Amino acid sequence: MSVEPLRPLLLPQNRKLRHLRGISLRNLTFSRPRGRTTDDAALNRTPAKLEALREAPPLHHALSSEDLRPPAGRRRSTVMSLAHANATTRQKRFGDMFDSRLAEVFFSLHVEGEDEPVYISETADRATNFDFQFFDLAELDSTITRAPRVTIKVWTRRLEKWCLLLEDEVDLRALNWLGSLQGVHFPPNSLIFHMIDGIYSLELSSKPPLPKSASSMPTSSYNALMKLATLDNSIQDALATHQLLTQHINELLKREVKNEVPDTEDRLALANKYLAQQRRAVAAAKKRNEDLKASIAARRKAIVQGRAAQEKAARDVENAKEQLAQSKILLTQTREQIRGQRRRICEDLSRIFNITPIPQAPPLCFQICSLPLPNTDYDQSLKSNHTKYNPNLSDSSSEDVLSAALGHVAQLTDALQYYLSVPLPYPIRVFGSRSTIRDDISQLPDPQREFPLYVPRGGSSAQYRFDYAWFLLNKDIEALCASQGLKVVDIRHTLPNLKYLLYVCSAGTDEIPERKRGGIRGLWAGRVRSLNLSGTVLPDDASITSSFGGSRRGSDASDALGRQRGEELRRAVRENGGAFRVTGAGTPPLEEGEIKLTLRTKGLREGTAP
Repeated sequence: MSVEPLRPLLLPQNRKLRHLRGISLRNLTFSRPRGRTTDDAALNRTPAKLEALREAPPLHHALSSEDLRPPAGRRRSTVMSLAHANATTRQKRFGDMFDSRLAEVFFSLHVEGEDEPVYISETADRATNFDFQFFDLAELDSTITRAPRVTIKVWTRRLEKWCLLLEDEVDLRALNWLGSLQGVHFPPNSLIFHMIDGIYSLELSSKPPLPKSASSMPTSSYNALMKLATLDNSIQDALATHQLLTQHINELLKREVKNEVPDTEDRLALANKYLAQQRRAVAAAKKRNEDLKASIAARRKAIVQGRAAQEKAARDVENAKEQLAQSKILLTQTREQIRGQRRRICEDLSRIFNITPIPQAPPLCFQICSLPLPNTDYDQSLKSNHTKYNPNLSDSSSEDVLSAALGHVAQLTDALQYYLSVPLPYPIRVFGSRSTIRDDISQLPDPQREFPLYVPRGGSSAQYRFDYAWFLLNKDIEALCASQGLKVVDIRHTLPNLKYLLYVCSAGTDEIPERKRGGIRGLWAGRVRSLNLSGTVLPDDASITSSFGGSRRGSDASDALGRQRGEELRRAVRENGGAFRVTGAGTPPLEEGEIKLTLRTKGLREGTAP
């Protein structure tokens, strides 16, 4: 809570415009005071009124203080008229009365020498007493903030029309200090000035400051004051002597002949200094010129090299544009070939790992290579299911059948990741019915990261590891399906999802491409051509090539040619007693040009006998 000062802090002569913080207006009035006397009319301040005073006014009776009072009967008639009027009339008259007294007001500050106002306040709402927002004029020019005089113009708006109500030139040094606004009766259109040290007014007289409540302090003695006076006289005499000596010395210097040699030497030294600076500047400019020439030459060389590189790049771009169409065609053909080979491989895999529905079984029950595999559900009823769907199997071999089926699924899934170019998130180690799967990405409490894909024999913990391994195998199948844009409804359907993936990967309207020459048939054909088999009538190269590489794998022609070729080879072995005699330059350096070959076709689908 701020405490109002008890006395002004600024001396009157020190009050400037920068000390002004705000202005308030009290008792807004638009009516002129009535009943002036002759003496009051003589107080004219404007030049027009002074000119009018020079004219002899007509004589009239001066009004006394009693005559200035308005007649009581007239006021009573107004009161009586409002008393007998209806509510609408009274409301209208009250409204007119308020409109005649209320207005919107703003003020502007003007300083001598400035055409524009130095400050314009905000527009206050309709009222009779106004407290405008405080402001800070310290940021203005010093010629404005140091001014002790300011002109205040108060503007009002009534009936949608602005007019100048009050214009007053105020000397801040003549303001009277009030200190507080409590208990003060202000005259009409009274301006209140808020300075940094308190509240001031021009119309009201100053309040007497309260005496200081401080103890008396000792002052200087008479002897001390006399010493100070004597010291002041001595100082004044010394200053007068100094001024006299200065004047005497100046007169002697004027009469003395001026020696121009020192000045000339100083000017010469200065000229030599400037000359040395100019020489250094010229040397620096020459060096700068040489550096710029060298830089320009290097840039020109770089520009020539850059243009040559650009021309070479442009030629390369033109050549690349010519080869772009061919490259696009080649890329399309390569993609189609890759797609066709993938179709052929997936079809071969579907034939090798034959996945078919189990006869007389519920829907979505499949078997792989005649080995039934449930949909990730293994319990004691599995044995009865195996016995039901496969009468040749005993109850003791049901677990081995399940392990073998999972081994086939693991081998097929592991092969598909290479043919489809999709790495499996969980790597599989294929060992037939003892395959395993590894999880290196999950957070597991068990340090053993490899899980068995065969029926365990070790209690609940082993059963859990088997179930988790089967789950990881299903996740690998799901990853393969997602790579081909397939959505898996239930990952627990192991064989249905795998058959669906093979079906989609081998589907297509174009003819399946032929198998590329190579593999076992290509190796064997090349071996036969390099050997000269004595006493054996072999077909020519064209027949060998056509029999081994011309027919599509799995077709009737391929099977027939395979059987025929197997019969010919077995007959040749029987006729030669199981030995081939090799002659010619192609004889391998093993045992004096004679080797024994044994043809094993068991387990190979190429060229097997029925």
